[in-house]
Amino acid sequence: MANKYTLRYLPVAVDDLISIFDWIANDSPGNASAFIDKLDQRIGNLEVHPFLGRIPRDDQLKSSGYRVLVIDSYLVFHIVRGKTVEIHRVVHGSRNLDDII
Repeated sequence: MANKYTLRYLPVAVDDLISIFDWIANDSPGNASAFIDKLDQRIGNLEVHPFLGRIPRDDQLKSSGYRVLVIDSYLVFHIVRGKTVEIHRVVHGSRNLDDII
């Protein structure tokens, strides 16, 4: 499939996934694995549909070209650059976004 995009996780996004896993694993390691798999699968959809998600309301994020994919209570912030989808952050929706992006 020629239209496939490349996913690239920034190091901070990888750290986000590790901390999400660790946080859920405190309660249930099985749930943590299943949820990370679900995130991975849904984020993987961006390889074929890079413009999934919505344009953020925040003007600064919008002008930087961010899109937001909502997965349960988590927000995946990504930017499409050429044929690459850069995953910038994966954060819980309740966090204050001003200090993380």
